[in-house]
Amino acid sequence: MSKLALLSVFDKTGLVEFAKALTSTHGYTILSTGGSARILREAGIPVTDVSEYTSFPEMMEGRVKTLHPKVHGGLLCRRDKPDHLAEAENNGVSMIDLVAVNLYPFEQVTANPNCSYEDAIENIDIGGPSMLRSSAKNHASVTVVCEPDDYQRVLDSLSSEDETAKLDLRKELALKVYRRTSEYDKAISDYLSHQQAEPDLEAISGYPKNWEVGLPKVANLRYGENPHQQAALYGSFFDVYDQLQGKELSYNNILDITAATYLIGEFEEATVAILKHTNPCGVASADTILEAWHNAFETDKQAHFGGIIIANRTVDEELALAIKEIFCEVVIAPRFTDEALARFAKRKNLRLMVAKDGVGADALREMRSVVGGLLVQDKDMKKTNQAEYRVVTERQPTENEWASLLFGWRVVKHIKSNAIVYAGDKRTLGVGAGQMARVDSSQVAVWKSQEAGLNLQDSIVASDAFFPFADGLLAAADAGATAAIQPGGSVRDEEVIQAANERGMAMVFTGVRHFRH
Repeated sequence: MSKLALLSVFDKTGLVEFAKALTSTHGYTILSTGGSARILREAGIPVTDVSEYTSFPEMMEGRVKTLHPKVHGGLLCRRDKPDHLAEAENNGVSMIDLVAVNLYPFEQVTANPNCSYEDAIENIDIGGPSMLRSSAKNHASVTVVCEPDDYQRVLDSLSSEDETAKLDLRKELALKVYRRTSEYDKAISDYLSHQQAEPDLEAISGYPKNWEVGLPKVANLRYGENPHQQAALYGSFFDVYDQLQGKELSYNNILDITAATYLIGEFEEATVAILKHTNPCGVASADTILEAWHNAFETDKQAHFGGIIIANRTVDEELALAIKEIFCEVVIAPRFTDEALARFAKRKNLRLMVAKDGVGADALREMRSVVGGLLVQDKDMKKTNQAEYRVVTERQPTENEWASLLFGWRVVKHIKSNAIVYAGDKRTLGVGAGQMARVDSSQVAVWKSQEAGLNLQDSIVASDAFFPFADGLLAAADAGATAAIQPGGSVRDEEVIQAANERGMAMVFTGVRHFRH
């Protein structure tokens, strides 16, 4: 028998062209199963069914097709060992030199919220991973392909006389197999873990006993936070963003883009946010995106330098002209008009990013490295509404104060603790971030508003955690704030409430803290 290639794929992309080249150009005989065999026959390509080769029928609705010694013996046989070859000949095992297999779409099937447990189980591939692993183990002799994108590389290699290059490709493809089967097994394990609630499987509801991370590297970055630090990007970042222009993203750009995306997801009205070092230095909602830009920019006309801008509406030429007046690293929007792109094109280093629909609306877990391990938590996506809040002061907030309180509360959760936001009329007026004492954050926010020439009279103040003492609230009152929103929960809540009452302030407790370390 001529050289054997076993082709059994769920994704039929490029299969016919690949098989034609193997048979007509490289002299292979094709072994195949099920739908793959049918498609090849319909294309006029000679095919031998695996069941004919093994003299053993497909069984149990296709669950057993390729799990046979004549298949795995032909994959695992060491061609350099005479005893292996003798045993193969005595048992009618032919060498299989090339395998193309891709797996049942378990990840895609279980991503559907309507997927039943039975459907998930039936989409666990057994024969496919087994053939891939056997082939990859014996990559010294067997070429294994688990992605259609590699078909042409394999065909080019078969036409080459460079045996070293051929072996290097087989090694690379074998590594890809083990990465793919590892990801596949993890997806199955994660799914089954979430279907069961036994204490030995989950230490905390929703969290598996063992946390495994297997993400593909998608980019080598120029450096990390600083030029002396190496860095790389892993995962699916570029599945949710398209970069339209500009130089490659930096480590810090990616952090800022992520922070900006989650912040803008809080708002449905036309909103613009300007961020620096993941902290918003200006946020505003308005009837038009241009008005929102001007109000956000006026919060802080210094900190934006080298920052990033995100809008939740189309960036048109008028907004592009306004943005061009300042230096920024990244602009993110759901769409840019052609006229806006033409304006930005003159700044070739400026990165323009399109955020695809739904980005920021998920409930991803976040991971942070610590000494000796990882911390994992649900991302702080909890959204509350006015009906869940409790007014704790003698005076109720006015309608305008309520609007500003709700706006400020959406912003403050995205600022490094200790976080203080002064807001009014759906715009930030002063932002204090990351100070060691909450009263210091309040003072920073007041100072920044003064630098910007903004008036805090009749503003509101939002705090990401409770005021531990009355001093922070009193500082806000002295600055002109007439209402406050905070989680509550301090042992000195009554003292803070009394201070608010004495100043005639309205204060709302949300019952939810938004620390961001």
